[in-house]
Amino acid sequence: MAALPFLGAGCLLALRGVDRNGQMAVALASTLGALALLLIHAPPVLDGGTSAFSVPWVPSLGLELSFRLDGLGLLFAGLILGIGALILVYARFYMPAQEPIGYFLSLLLLFQGAMLGIAVSSNVLLLLIFWELTSLSSFLLIGYRSDKADGRQGARMALAITGGGGVALIGGLLLLGDIAGSYELADILTSGDVVRASSLYPVALVLILLGCFTKSAQFPFHFWLPHAMAAPTPVSAYLHSATMVKAGVFLLARLWPVLSGTELWFYLVAGTGLLTALIGAVIALFRYDLKAILAYSTISHLGLLTMLFGFGTPAAVAVGVFHLLNHAIFKAALFMNAGIVDHEAGTRDVRLLGGLAGLMPVTATLGTIAAASMGGLPPLGGFLSKEMMLEEAVHTTWAGWLWPVPLVAFLAATFSIAYSLRFIFHVYLSARRDSYPAAPHDPSLGMWAPSAILVVLTVLIGLFPAPLTSFIVVPAIGAASGDIATSFHPKLWHGITPALIMSIVAILVGAIALWRHAILQRLWDRLGVPEAKRIFDRGLEPLVDGARSLSGVIHNGSLQRQLGLLFLVAIALGFEAIRLGGYATGGRETIPAPASAVAAWILLLAGIVAVVKAQRQRYLTLIYISIIGLVVSLAFIYLSAPDLALTQISVEVMTILLLLLALNMLPKTPRRLSSTPRRVRDGLLGLAGGGATGWAAWAIMTRAPNDPISSYHWERSYAGGGGTNVVNVTLVDFRGFDTFGEITVLGIAALIIFALLQPATRGPSGQRLREWVAELPHSPERHPMMFAVAARLLLPLAMMVGLYIFLRGHNMPGGGFIAGLIVSIALLMQYMASGFEWADQRRRIDEHSIIGFGVITAALTGLGSLVFGAPLFTSAFGYFSLPLIGKFELTTAMLFDIGVATTVFGAMMLALAELSHIAQRAHKEEPVDDNPMDIDPGRMLEADR
Repeated sequence: MAALPFLGAGCLLALRGVDRNGQMAVALASTLGALALLLIHAPPVLDGGTSAFSVPWVPSLGLELSFRLDGLGLLFAGLILGIGALILVYARFYMPAQEPIGYFLSLLLLFQGAMLGIAVSSNVLLLLIFWELTSLSSFLLIGYRSDKADGRQGARMALAITGGGGVALIGGLLLLGDIAGSYELADILTSGDVVRASSLYPVALVLILLGCFTKSAQFPFHFWLPHAMAAPTPVSAYLHSATMVKAGVFLLARLWPVLSGTELWFYLVAGTGLLTALIGAVIALFRYDLKAILAYSTISHLGLLTMLFGFGTPAAVAVGVFHLLNHAIFKAALFMNAGIVDHEAGTRDVRLLGGLAGLMPVTATLGTIAAASMGGLPPLGGFLSKEMMLEEAVHTTWAGWLWPVPLVAFLAATFSIAYSLRFIFHVYLSARRDSYPAAPHDPSLGMWAPSAILVVLTVLIGLFPAPLTSFIVVPAIGAASGDIATSFHPKLWHGITPALIMSIVAILVGAIALWRHAILQRLWDRLGVPEAKRIFDRGLEPLVDGARSLSGVIHNGSLQRQLGLLFLVAIALGFEAIRLGGYATGGRETIPAPASAVAAWILLLAGIVAVVKAQRQRYLTLIYISIIGLVVSLAFIYLSAPDLALTQISVEVMTILLLLLALNMLPKTPRRLSSTPRRVRDGLLGLAGGGATGWAAWAIMTRAPNDPISSYHWERSYAGGGGTNVVNVTLVDFRGFDTFGEITVLGIAALIIFALLQPATRGPSGQRLREWVAELPHSPERHPMMFAVAARLLLPLAMMVGLYIFLRGHNMPGGGFIAGLIVSIALLMQYMASGFEWADQRRRIDEHSIIGFGVITAALTGLGSLVFGAPLFTSAFGYFSLPLIGKFELTTAMLFDIGVATTVFGAMMLALAELSHIAQRAHKEEPVDDNPMDIDPGRMLEADR
């Protein structure tokens, strides 16, 4: 279920050529599919049970990839998927017709999957992964309009605040798991007494609350939410009303049985909620932008929810769960309504609106009902939960005082009524204007129907609350309260109660505030209340300046400095380890070095000296480096490491050829070299680093461990991995996760090369490049016939060798990495022999897609093992027989190795293509020659005739 939105996002990215309706259908299918799976697992949960699923994650640490669905998770997941499906339909009609929405919908599904993961995670470490993924995906959604400064700033601010809170949450949940002795929620939720009695409880609580408060925009972290409204309205309707901002409140509810019940919890959580509810409601009354009004109203209602869970009573938890449902329904409808007004009237500024009820009757009806529910007017769903909320506030004391909590809750409700009435009257029911930025009219059915469904729900919940909500709210209350018995009997009329009297007074005062809004607005403007964003920016400036200064010192563009610092830190750490742990070598018996090894060692030293000596001549330096690589390959062969030797030789050939192409873009000799003192310093640093590394290798090799790790791999290579090549089995099975990380880094490195070389021909660097290229001598035979013909003949042979090396890799030296390099070299020869233009015209697949295919194939192969209950990246194998072929082996590691090979091939080809593009752009004044050789066959035929 949790994987379907991610799969849908991947499908959307792969199906970019599909039209808008097709893209929406893919997105809607993944959401509705996940919703159907949720409903399939719902019956036992609605009966008060729990549905669980787990597979091993990191067995050595006792961690599992575990999911659980209880009443609270079911309610939250239902909101995510149900409202998510409506938002997808709304987005299809809201987004501009000329704009492809596949990427936008894929981001929405990515966020949806992350939120769904939070709702159903049973392991808090897994929950943290999904938690951070929501911050990342919301950053991309808020900054979707990357061409607009407010979108970029809002995205950065949201990421900074919620990401910082996420770091605190990581520490808090790690402490919580340590106190409880488990990271599984099922164990943590039953350890409340142990957790609250721990001396680490205050620290863990504060850290967890920081994560919750930042995510749910609680004071003083509330200011990021209004600035996130720069995102398209479907994003606001989804992220900032029904889902993301409720993640913090959801976590408060999830951990309520463990963390609540102390004074620290009450004063921190209830106090923050009360203050946030009042501040958000007051500011909402004086905003002009419709989405800003709704954003601050969201902050206020989130404060009320936080307040309820902070009270620490099961009855307050029941009201909090009920209002979480109501708020999601009416707020999503209101955001969609504001988007409709903006889309059809051309503005969200209430000063330019008014009188839209006659021009947009359907939109006005939906907006009025939803705003009335937000304000808590009867007989709507928002009224019921507001009444119950005020009732809980009336019975809550603060430091022995009876009046502070009811007073603040009453003021928040009053301002809530005022800004809700303002939304209704200033947009729809006031006098019609002579002109609008655009001609207002009701939109098509596809845009208003999703909000209409939610509006109908809020009306029905108000009229028939128990039949429509008890079946799902009661199990959620039980899960949130730790199955503490509490009554939940919502009804429209509770009699004359203090809460009803407070509501009536709030409505009257709110109506007066609307009547005198112009006067209140002038008073508010005169107050000059400082904006939290401005304070945040000013506080951030010295941090940014300090970071910039520090980065300027460390990252000044000097590769020598970076390598020098790396060597210096490594040497310092190594000597510190020697000081603490000793430095004695082992007593293992050594063997005499043969003359061939001594000769190779002397050749290696000679190559190193030659590199230093010829540093002004880059071409010679590169040749000497290749000699060093060749000697290292021979050493691997001598030490019985054929896989390493094949890899070293392949890497050496490929990188040397690529570096030769890169040298063509550089001056023949460096324009300046380091001074003598710097060269002496660098030489000493190099000698120290090399000497320390050599000594460490000597110390390790002279020791004879009683139980070497190699014996484990020798014993289990065939039995566990189905292969006799221990090296390859280790790479694709025992250490498959490491290999996956390595190919991911390789793909990222290729993308970085692409990003760095793209602008190389523009600006001053491009001018210097053209000057250097102009100075280079040009061969009269750019594509010699013999070279082109030989390369063409060698291509199928090299491809067959690559395939052979790939297929034999599991049992003999070879494998995907070496095969990818061999095929890359074969293609590189075609580029060099016949020219980039000729080879590029015959390319059918983009290198970015090849890298993506490789990484995804490797990832899916590794994740596939989880489906069968095996640890991550575990391979399976078997033996099969076919007529004429006989017995043969098949292993899932082959799929993983295909991913490795294609990633390596794509990375090498991307680097080659970008270097070739630079050469092509540098020679742009020259005519493009796309012939495979210097002699044009067509002209030869004409000459013969």
